[in-house]
Amino acid sequence: MKRHVLSTRIWHWLNLLCVVVLFMSGLTISNAHRLLYWGDWGFDRSQAWLEVPRFPDWMTIPGYYSLAVARDWHILMAWPFALGLLFMWIAMLLNRHFKRDLRTTRKEWQPKATWRDLVEHAKLNFDHGEGKYNFLQKLAYGLVLGVFLPMMVFTGIAISPGMEPTFGWLVDLLGGRQSARSLHFIFAFAILGFFIVHVALVLLSGPIGQMRAMITGGSTHEA
Repeated sequence: MKRHVLSTRIWHWLNLLCVVVLFMSGLTISNAHRLLYWGDWGFDRSQAWLEVPRFPDWMTIPGYYSLAVARDWHILMAWPFALGLLFMWIAMLLNRHFKRDLRTTRKEWQPKATWRDLVEHAKLNFDHGEGKYNFLQKLAYGLVLGVFLPMMVFTGIAISPGMEPTFGWLVDLLGGRQSARSLHFIFAFAILGFFIVHVALVLLSGPIGQMRAMITGGSTHEA
């Protein structure tokens, strides 16, 4: 039995490509106007809640300032990113991956169980859960799949030029176009934070085996 089914592996690498390109092209778009606001509008520094630093060219796509080219890359990757996430959720529900591996239980939310999970993580013991993933892993993957990535899609739609006539209700739900833009920025960096922690834990838990499993599927006894 494979540790990671084919649908998970395909989505994992497609999503990685999309997120990297979206993030780097998004930094170029951020450089065009580095002020973030709440509400429906904003243009002045005195109205901003945050002034974002200018990101260097080596961190951006393209590797020079071009808002038009950055938007082209952003739109190009936005569609496979959104459709890939939809595909992943459908696959997880059909093959019961979500119910079997990612759904947390009431027992796992108990303070003693949560504390034990934190202690085991501090010891770099990641295989202490009853199932495929321990509680903190389930919580992290659940937040990313159920909150961070979907919110990138929804806020992206809300701030996309030309989308407001059709999705005006979504703009209102998010508190206005500038609020949606601020949330888009916040969730983008939340995903970056998850990515950094995820890579660090992979390196600490045997990167060769982890990479092989995500490419070939591995087997359950390798978990």
